[in-house]
Amino acid sequence: MNPNVEKRIVHACSSPLNKLFVMKKCKFFLTSLAACTFLYACQKDSFLDQTSSTDLNEQAVFADSAYTLDFLSGIYADIGFATAPKRFGGGGLDACTDEAEGASSGAINTYIQFATGTVNPDIITDDAWRVSYSNIRRSNILLKNLPNTELKENTKKRIKAETRFLRAYYYFILLEHYGGVTLMGDSVYNSKDIVPSARNTFKECVDYIVSELNAAAADLPWIHVGDEYGRINGAACKGLKTRVLLYAASPLFNGGSIATAEPLKSITSYPSYDKDRWKLAQDAALEILSGPYYSLHINNSTEPGYGFYEVFHLRSSTELILARMQKANRDLEAVWNPPTHGVDNPGAYPYLELVNAFGMRNGKNIDDEDSGYDQTQPYKDRDPRFANTFTRDQSLVYHTPELIRIPVNIYIDKTNPNNVTSGQNAIYKGTPTGYYTFKMLHREVVANWFNVVTPRCFPIIRYAEVLLNFAEARNEYLDAPDQQVYDAVERIRQRAGLSPYQLPTGLTQEDMRKVIRNERQKELAFEGHRFFDVRRWKISEETDNRLMHGTEPVKTASGTTYNTIEVRKHNFNPRMYLWPIPQAEVVKSAQLLQNPGY
Repeated sequence: MNPNVEKRIVHACSSPLNKLFVMKKCKFFLTSLAACTFLYACQKDSFLDQTSSTDLNEQAVFADSAYTLDFLSGIYADIGFATAPKRFGGGGLDACTDEAEGASSGAINTYIQFATGTVNPDIITDDAWRVSYSNIRRSNILLKNLPNTELKENTKKRIKAETRFLRAYYYFILLEHYGGVTLMGDSVYNSKDIVPSARNTFKECVDYIVSELNAAAADLPWIHVGDEYGRINGAACKGLKTRVLLYAASPLFNGGSIATAEPLKSITSYPSYDKDRWKLAQDAALEILSGPYYSLHINNSTEPGYGFYEVFHLRSSTELILARMQKANRDLEAVWNPPTHGVDNPGAYPYLELVNAFGMRNGKNIDDEDSGYDQTQPYKDRDPRFANTFTRDQSLVYHTPELIRIPVNIYIDKTNPNNVTSGQNAIYKGTPTGYYTFKMLHREVVANWFNVVTPRCFPIIRYAEVLLNFAEARNEYLDAPDQQVYDAVERIRQRAGLSPYQLPTGLTQEDMRKVIRNERQKELAFEGHRFFDVRRWKISEETDNRLMHGTEPVKTASGTTYNTIEVRKHNFNPRMYLWPIPQAEVVKSAQLLQNPGY
């Protein structure tokens, strides 16, 4: 980490991106994020590296309350960068897994490295390292100067707690990518200082993150409403804590290090397994589940499982624990819709492997002989989340300018004497897999139609995730799932619109493990979880080391046939359970140990 990166402290105070706190009636994220959508978060320059007409030093910044709040907004601005669908320029983490094929597949980028098994510390993106440590340093600068600002004491207390959460959040981003990293404490290092570089153990990092989250939660309200909505609250602290402890209890980190010797063994995981870590994760989830206000957003009044669609288009809900706030937008529609909807810079295209993970509305998997699945009508009677996750051949999607629903023609038209594809949206022309992503898209928003937007915020922690975290942790802690495990999973399935939503009785721990993992795959698709889930479960050698497929719909005189096609062979090397630390950082100090295999 370069200590010179922030030599001039507030270059960006006049940037629209950093006016978050000082806009009229908007103390935080409600109306001024025109330049701060999640699509740009992973691409923008560092907050403190931007050029600006202002020339303020550290003392001047923190002598002004507005600039102090503005400085905090800059730390908030990178929330969600790691799960942005345009991270790596064409598919993000989704395209690094069995979820989807990325765009710009001919380029050498990070998702191609993960898909092909050629991950290289010399050319892999450094954003997780750079953005996280940059924000950790900003947090320490703010915490150092906060006591001397002119802000009221209760405001200082809140800002200190929010900043401690944000610092813990960025440390967790580092932890999930690299394992144990260097903890900087409250220190702010300058260019002439000797900056510590030795990595702390995995345990030390987890303990530090959890302690910071607990301390922050103690000084924050459980929820925020009105103009305060969008700030970090106590529930967000507890929500992130559940994820940290779930990861810590999982096979990759709970005594399952890919390193064979010390010190890397303790740096990259706990050196030995401890079943009680699952109980810690379970109890952390219960802090949310037994607390007030938060619950699944349920609405079956329009159609089965409509709440699963609607929750992503509400600016606030009882399900949204932490989100990346932004102005009304059509950002995702401009990434995931078919080309005829104004998309010229697309994101990822779902693989058939993910499509087939979605079962039938009766709750059965499609390979169950009693499920009713029909290969000639593969989209009939599927899990209601299916239609709200994928655009497939003949999906009805709003189009401009009439804003009426028309079918998306993805098929090859064999009735045409020239055997041409059906247009821009067709297989091999618009999508290499035969599918487009519909997750979180608004049914009435079109990327190239200026009149319609959605108030959507990008979710980071949802109540649904906490339910699944609890179910997984409790199932692993017990010898067999009890009613509490069943209830948590069945609440997810009920909201999804499955009928019946109940699971078979008498499931073993292994049976329930498969159910929970499948529910996570469906419920949390395209929200940035799959990449880290298959790694912490230590199953990437199965999920990400195989040929990925798509569907070729072919229209003939007798109807439409659906052919399975090969898209890309994914290769996985065990070293890829963790990211390599960027080589440019490793060469700065012999104390900064590289991850195993790199």
